[in-house]
Amino acid sequence: MEKRRELARSLQNGPGSSNNIIYLRERSITMLKRELILRNPLSIVKTEDKEPLKEGQFGAVLAKAGVGKTAFLVQLALSNLLRDRNVLHVSLTQPVRKVCLWYEEVFHNISQEYQIKNTTELWETILPHRFIMTFNKNDFSIDRFEERVNDLTEQGIFFPQLVIIDGLDFDEGSRESLTELKILAREMGFPVWFAITVGPDEVLKKGTLPSNVEPISDLFDILIGLKASKKEINILLLKGEPSKDEENVYLDPSTLLIKDRK
Repeated sequence: MEKRRELARSLQNGPGSSNNIIYLRERSITMLKRELILRNPLSIVKTEDKEPLKEGQFGAVLAKAGVGKTAFLVQLALSNLLRDRNVLHVSLTQPVRKVCLWYEEVFHNISQEYQIKNTTELWETILPHRFIMTFNKNDFSIDRFEERVNDLTEQGIFFPQLVIIDGLDFDEGSRESLTELKILAREMGFPVWFAITVGPDEVLKKGTLPSNVEPISDLFDILIGLKASKKEINILLLKGEPSKDEENVYLDPSTLLIKDRK
C-alpha cells in the first residue's frame, strides 16, 4: 500500500509536472480560441489569403453616425487578436478608457452569443497584442502618427501588424495625407482600416459611393457600407471582390455583432 502511495505522489509531483500544467493551460486557451467561433467581419470579401489587405493597403467601413462602424472595426480587431496579430487602434474622438470599454463590451457579447465560459484567461492572452493610441482630432497629422509609432517600435514596445484609425475626417484635403500614410504603412509593414462617417442624406448602395469617398476611392482596396433597416443593419460590399457569404451576414442592431442568416 505504501509503495502504491509513493508511486502516486511521484506521478503527481515528479519532474515535469509543472510543465504539464503549463501545457494543459496553453492547450485550454488554444481550444477556447477555436471554440470562440468569431464571425469574420470580412467573410463577405473573397480573398486567397487569411488577410485580405497587404502592407500599405487601405480598407474602410462607411456608415452614417451611430450605425455601428466602431463595433464592426472592434470585431475586425478581435478576429486578428485571437490569431495573435498585433493591432494598433487609433482613436481621434474617444479616450483610451472608452475604447477599452468598446472592446470589453464586444468581447462580452461574443462570449454570451456563443456561450463561452471562463474567458478571463483568454482575454488576458490577447491584450498584449492590442495597443490603443489616442489623438486630439485637430492635432492629428501623419508626421505625429509616425513619430508615435516609431517611439513604440524603436523601444521594442509594440510592432503593429494591423492599424485601425477611427474618427478621421474625410474631405477634399484628405488625398495628400492619405497618400503619405499609405507610403508609411507600406514601409512599416501594415494595412490600415478606417471608419468613415457619411452624410445623413447619403444613400449607401452598390454602384455608388458617398460624395466624401468618391474622390479618394482609388486609394482603397476594400470599402464596406453599413446600412440600417427596420430589423437589421445590412453589410454592403461597395468595393472589393464579393464572396459567396456576401448576402448572408448582417449586424444585429441590439448587440452590433455580425450574424449569419444561415
